[in-house]
Amino acid sequence: MPESASEFDDELKSKSEIKREMHQMQDFALKLVKLSKHQRSKIPFPDDFKHELVLADKILNKHEALRRHIRHMAKVLCEMDLEPINHALDVMANKHQQETAKFVHLENLRDQLIEHGNKLIEDLLKEHESMERQKLRQLVRQATKENKAEKVGKYHRDLFNYLKSNIQL
Repeated sequence: MPESASEFDDELKSKSEIKREMHQMQDFALKLVKLSKHQRSKIPFPDDFKHELVLADKILNKHEALRRHIRHMAKVLCEMDLEPINHALDVMANKHQQETAKFVHLENLRDQLIEHGNKLIEDLLKEHESMERQKLRQLVRQATKENKAEKVGKYHRDLFNYLKSNIQL
């Protein structure tokens, strides 16, 4: 009997807890409304919820109507399986993180090339045969000159863009 009492306590939620969950669901619905159409196309929404998103787009500049519609969307979301939607959102967020990591890696590589020169150039050419030795050396040389003159500019960007176009991460 004590087991059923604890199960009964788990099923009961306070009014405050229910409100918090509903506010979280409303925030989630607003987040979905704010996604671009391209981002939404990558998320597997049910057809009836797609209709809700289209309606939200139409009333985007009508504050009170949008607020009421977001509350309605939150109720609809409570009844849906949110796992596929959350998974698609995680994948989209991760792509951004992957792009950021790629840019950081390329920036570090560029800085190392400027600092270490020929040894690193040879290693890089062995790894990536699509790169041209002369062009890479010239860009590194010019970027090094800019670095010594304390002017970071054109050749830093050119070297970064060359690395970006020839190195697949």
